[in-house]
Parts: sequence; structure tokens; C-alpha cells
Amino acid sequence: MSSDRLSRRAMAFVLAGGRGSRLRELTDVRAKPAVYFGGKTRIIDFALSNALNSGIRKMAVATQYKAHSLIRHLQRGWTFFRAERNEYLDILPASQRVDENKWYLGTADAVTQNIDIVDSYGVDYIVVLAGDHIYKMDYEVMLRDHVESGADVTVGCLTVPRAEASAFGVMHIDSNKRIVDFLEKPKDPPGMPGKPDLALASMGIYVFDWSFLRKLLAEDAEDPNSSHDFGHDIIPALVKGGKAMAHLLADSFIGAGDEPYWRDVGTIDAFHQANIDLTNFTPELDLYDTSWPIWTYSEAVPPAKFIHDEEGRRGLAISSMISGGCIISGTEVRESLLFTGVRSHSYSMMEQVVALPYAEVERHARLTRVVLDRGVKVPANLVVGEDPEEDAKWFRVSEGGVVLITQPMLDRRAAKLGT
Repeated sequence: MSSDRLSRRAMAFVLAGGRGSRLRELTDVRAKPAVYFGGKTRIIDFALSNALNSGIRKMAVATQYKAHSLIRHLQRGWTFFRAERNEYLDILPASQRVDENKWYLGTADAVTQNIDIVDSYGVDYIVVLAGDHIYKMDYEVMLRDHVESGADVTVGCLTVPRAEASAFGVMHIDSNKRIVDFLEKPKDPPGMPGKPDLALASMGIYVFDWSFLRKLLAEDAEDPNSSHDFGHDIIPALVKGGKAMAHLLADSFIGAGDEPYWRDVGTIDAFHQANIDLTNFTPELDLYDTSWPIWTYSEAVPPAKFIHDEEGRRGLAISSMISGGCIISGTEVRESLLFTGVRSHSYSMMEQVVALPYAEVERHARLTRVVLDRGVKVPANLVVGEDPEEDAKWFRVSEGGVVLITQPMLDRRAAKLGT
């Protein structure tokens, strides 16, 4: 095999059309891949950064549900590709290109409707990616696995405890990592060879030879019984009638620890916890690793500022991440993550708070285990996170007790209370 990097002959096709309804009101105005994460990035930045850092310079992002926020982010933060160097990032909204009555019918159909665009890239391989997970991975390693095994498809897989695998599509593999069965959310997941307490869950990452997938998609498009989806149709068919191989994240993850980091932040509880985890002394996900950076749109904002130093009115942050443009004015912040431009005022307190960009907390407010949506203005004296029954009257309280606050919720509360 040539020593040339396979990533140079590959493209990344990122599926970013999903709402992520389990995030509730956080996705009322944005798709899940456009949800903020980690202080200044968006969820989709992880898949795109992995592709860029792996050496892939041709990318396409398929969008559908409430895509404006996502498209604007891509236009602002991912416009550094240069066509004269054969680099591209195309945004592919569901635009009824094929049929005036057809949006993207499924994940496979999203690629099918853009076959001509993929053809124009002149690539040998296509890496199909979900745009809504948090992880660091070198796709070059997976590409080499795919080519060396001669697979029809290589599926990225995550090792999970067998008891938790029922929430995933599970791959049953043999000793050579060939997938012999694919089970969608099985009640009794199969264990791994030699590791009966572990199971392999699909990450929604697939590598194909483009010429092979192109033919497959054309056949699938003509099948009236197909839902035109990779997970439901394409992959199970290849497991039964082709050669499907598993690639383990443990073989290509980027990180200092022994265990690969991967998170589906698809619920309020998971989203809150994954963000708060970043404030740990040694977080599992290292955002400070300059050898594998997470690229994003960076606003031009001043440094964070902390003001006032008197008893009960001290601007401070402990075990927290504070982004640029924040002003912590006489507020005590603990184990919290504040995105760009958050403002807080005197005598207020925030503990385990994830505050999205430009949220504002007025005086004497106390917030515990809270997610603040972008731009919310928390009124003075509001106490949240101490009385679940009172919180549930006005806000979204998750199964794990995290409180989500959006501006419409605050507006309804103010109208009801006449404040």
C-alpha cells in the first residue's frame, strides 16, 4: 500500500439534520449539532475538527431541521478552506434538489440526493459522520483499517458495558472484527469475543469506497420498502450479504488516558454533566491539547473580568471555566462553565451552572445545577435548584434534577406573577 495518507483521497460527509428532541427547549431554535458545548464550540465542531486534524480537506455538511444557526456558524467559522488547494466545505441543506416533494428521507438519502456533489470531489473514499457527538478520533487510522481489510463498509464502534448497550445499535463481531450480526437496541446485547461483559455499539461512523457506496445508494433509492437509512437499511444489508468490519474507537481515539472519550450529549442531564466535567482538575476530554485542536468560530471579545472584593460581594470563580467577554461582578461562581459574554451581578451565586453565550444573571440570584439558554436574563432574587416543585412550575426540570431555563420560560413566569 502507498505510504500516502488515505485521508487525502477521502471526503467527510457529516449528517447534521437532526433536531435532538431529548434536549427539549435547547433545540427549539437550533439543530442538535448547532448546540453550544465546552465554552466556545458547537457540537458539530468535534466531527469537523476530527476530519480536519486527520488530514481530510473535502467535507460536506447535510442540514435539515432549523438549520439557520448551524449554517451561520459554518459560514463564520469554517470558511478557511481554499478551492485552489483542492479543499472544500459544502453546506447541503435539504433543498428539494431531486424532487419537489422530497426532503431528506433518511441518512442514506441525504447522501443519495447529493451524489453529483460527491462525484465532483473526485474521491476514492467517503467517511460518513454523525454531527452530534463529542469525541476525538483520527479517521486516518479507520481508513487504513478499511482498506487493509478489504471491507465493503467499516463501522466505527464504541465499547460499552453490556448492561448499557440496549440503548445503542449493537455489533456482534467474530474474533477478526468482522460484523456477523447487527442488532438495533437489543434487550439482550451480545458480548465481545473474550470480553463477555462488554458490547460494541455503533458510533454512526461509516467508511465506504465511494464507487461501491454510489452503486448501493442508487439501488436503495429504487427500493420502495427501504427507509433509506444507513442504520436501518444499508448497514444491516451489508452485514448479511457483504463484508462489514468493525473499527474500535480504542484503536484511533486521541487522548492521554487509557479509555477513549465519547459522549452523546443528547439529554439535558448528559449535556449538563459533560460540560461540568470539563471543570474537573484533570478532565477526560482535554480541550487544551494543541496537537488536536477543536476548531470553531471565535468571536473577537475582550478577556474575562472579575470585579469587586468585599465580603458577600466578591467576583470569583472556583473550579470553573470562564470564556472571553464575561464579566463576573461580585458573583461567586463554582464548578460552572460560562460561555462567551456571560454577565453576572453582585451578591448572586452560581454553582454547577452551564450558561450559554450572553446570558445575564441579575443581583441576589442563586442558581444551582442549571442550564441557561443563550441570551436569557435571569431576574434579581430568583432562586433555582433548591426547590424542585417550585422550579417545575416555571422551568424544565430533567429526570436528574437539572433545571433548563430559556427566555420564553422566564417571560411566562413574569407575566403570571405580574413582575
